[in-house]
Amino acid sequence: MRRFILPSLILLAAIPATARPDEPAALHGEMEFLGQTIRPGEHVEIGLVTGESFAGDPVAIPVFVQRGMSPGPTLCLTGGIHGDEVNGVEIVRRVLRRSDTRTLSGTLVGVPIVNLQGFRRRSRYLPDRRDLNRHFPGRPDGSAASRIARRLFDTVVRRCDYLVDFHAGSFHRRNLPQVRADLSREEVHALALGSGPEVVVHTMGTRGTLRRAATEAGIPAITYEAGEPTEFRETEVARGVEGMMRLLAHLKMSGQGTSARSAPQIFYRSRWVRANEGGIFLSVVPLGARVKRGMILGHITDPISNERTDLVANHSGRVIGMAVNQVVIPGFATFHVGIEDGKPKKFDTTEDEPMSALDETVELDERPE
Repeated sequence: MRRFILPSLILLAAIPATARPDEPAALHGEMEFLGQTIRPGEHVEIGLVTGESFAGDPVAIPVFVQRGMSPGPTLCLTGGIHGDEVNGVEIVRRVLRRSDTRTLSGTLVGVPIVNLQGFRRRSRYLPDRRDLNRHFPGRPDGSAASRIARRLFDTVVRRCDYLVDFHAGSFHRRNLPQVRADLSREEVHALALGSGPEVVVHTMGTRGTLRRAATEAGIPAITYEAGEPTEFRETEVARGVEGMMRLLAHLKMSGQGTSARSAPQIFYRSRWVRANEGGIFLSVVPLGARVKRGMILGHITDPISNERTDLVANHSGRVIGMAVNQVVIPGFATFHVGIEDGKPKKFDTTEDEPMSALDETVELDERPE
């Protein structure tokens, strides 16, 4: 494929749908995006240079821009911020393929693989050992992770009206398909319900995540979680694609929306059930199971002494995430339970329980390489 090298990006392809070069810009005009002029009806692929490899070669992540024939908002879909979470990569790819610029209103921006270096290595992290999703909106003079975050945030995310960021469970854990959002914000609440999810979990988001940075910058953003890392699950991918088509219809960007779903189950709090002993972990309830406080969820067996310890639900609710059967150590997060306690009178503005099973603290950019 022919490539044109520019100072800050690599132009890969510009594919017109219905507009011809000799036609005037139609309806809502041309737009400038990453240095490229995009006409209504065009589908453009641009390589955004976010850094360099150890060999000094530029690392360009693919950014797809679909300009509709009618006015409308700009929706951004991002996947692969964690390089081993592949379901989101496929969801973004399929939504872009299914979208038609001839009937699209507004602009659809897709970044299927944000952490390209991690994706190539099947790794959650960047080569500098940092979690990219703890460094947004980033700093131009910070660590490699912070610089990548800032480049994406300033050149792509700030150009959008809405954002959906795709993720999966971490390190041998699976997540029930769910939307995570700061439901205390009206526009975010509407966006979360717009995709017709089965489950919505209220959370502000850890500081440094793309979703929280975008929301705080005035761009309503949600996270869509589905499945586990390194493995494509067709059911979760298909459900995610259908949800995004519903969201496009909700935003009046497309008429291709699928049938409406029933009202989602909303959890305003959630808690992890963690192992207190090491050994062989075996679950006895499936992902998505509805549980009662005190109910046995699984067992941990000492492989030497054969002593068994029960893992017990700490609240009534639903299992929205869980570890696959494996060997665990004390403190390992086994079950993520969405708590059934109704809508709070006042939203908590603190994150007293991390959503991530890794229980990560905010990484200070001043930490040396």
